[in-house]
Amino acid sequence: MTKNILKIEDLNVAYGGIKAVKGASLEVNEGELVTLIGANGAGKTTTLKAITGTLPQCKVSGHISYLGQPLKGQSSFNLVEQKLAMVPEGRGVFTRMSILENLLMGAYTSNDKAQIEADIEHWFTVFPRLKERSAQMAGTLSGGEQQMLAMARALMSHPKLLLLDEPSMGLSPIMVEKIFEVIRNVSAQGITILLVEQNAKLALQAAHRGYVMESGLITMNGLAKDMLDDPRVKAAYLGEG
Repeated sequence: MTKNILKIEDLNVAYGGIKAVKGASLEVNEGELVTLIGANGAGKTTTLKAITGTLPQCKVSGHISYLGQPLKGQSSFNLVEQKLAMVPEGRGVFTRMSILENLLMGAYTSNDKAQIEADIEHWFTVFPRLKERSAQMAGTLSGGEQQMLAMARALMSHPKLLLLDEPSMGLSPIMVEKIFEVIRNVSAQGITILLVEQNAKLALQAAHRGYVMESGLITMNGLAKDMLDDPRVKAAYLGEG
């Protein structure tokens, strides 16, 4: 039986009188790459922030469970210790630290030096561009390199669930392709991923399953390969039809 990693049931988020998320339900099972697609402002990032408990003052209702346990009221530090990691929109690297120092920050919950060194070497093989620049300050990297660093840093914590928020945003087409190549690579290693992304075509090509969010509502879900061929998805998100 497939193990359920994340389950969201009837999630509602309201900022004052504005409902950002309206009764959303989704789930992610072990080893899956699940994508949540939708236009800018659909409520995708709000959904991720509800999972991690990093929303500003607002009204949240519904149920979110991770590894079978409710997430409500947990601190972000506790989530990292429970192997839930997020790469936020805008990357959020430590700009005045080197690449190597950023990676070490990703492993701050571990005291196993040999494991940390092995992990750094492993992710340097996945992200060779970072290895070449390991002593360089993160703030001097390109947007794509910072995105790679943010992902590698999150992966240093050995996450059971990796949340990715708009990893392709603001990147050149060549770098977007590279980032998605890495996402597919990480997924192939068995790491469970929930990917929020505006680039619906690349997201669905990489994912096992997908959900569509429109104006705070989940309007469609299914196997990603089927959604790529769905006329409604083609017309709304793929520029076809």
